[in-house]
Amino acid sequence: MAKVVKEFTKGFWEQLPPFKLVLGLCPTLAVTTSAENGAGMGVATTFVLVCSNIIVSLIRKVIPNEVRIASFIVVIASFVVITELMMQAYAYPLYQSLGIFIPLIVVNCIILGRAEAFASKRGVLDSAADGLGIGIGYTIALTVLGAIREIIGSGKIFGHVLFGGFMPLRFLIEPPGAFVALGSMLAIINFISARQKSRR
Repeated sequence: MAKVVKEFTKGFWEQLPPFKLVLGLCPTLAVTTSAENGAGMGVATTFVLVCSNIIVSLIRKVIPNEVRIASFIVVIASFVVITELMMQAYAYPLYQSLGIFIPLIVVNCIILGRAEAFASKRGVLDSAADGLGIGIGYTIALTVLGAIREIIGSGKIFGHVLFGGFMPLRFLIEPPGAFVALGSMLAIINFISARQKSRR
């Protein structure tokens, strides 16, 4: 049980995407113009990550080594289609806002990387815990990044106005602002990690 908990919690800091694994940067930069978009992309990615990890773990012993990557992509693509259809049916405004980045979850390095590096070598429970932990960490990272950009860039959070008469720094909700916000958060996280290492 302790092993499962460790696999689950590592995605919250030790292997926090995109800051520690430095994977999935394209959707991270593109969709985090608001906290809602970040949370939506994170939840969609988490669903695909958990489900694909479970299936890859279940079929890992019957997949020929020569076609394992292609097989993983087929599994991932199947869950991406399910996610896309569910979002069209139940969260259409969010689906429109995220646009092309929903189908592009298929090629998200985090999902394929976890399938290849973890789920294809571990049992179902460990793989599910790994997928859920990494997915929650990714969702938190995207939501926080989106919230920072939305608050400073438009004076809002989840669409609600926070400040009256606030002069927003609209640069942060533009594409170059994504690099500045991501780089700033990465610097803060690296600083905290370095401090933790120096205390050991």
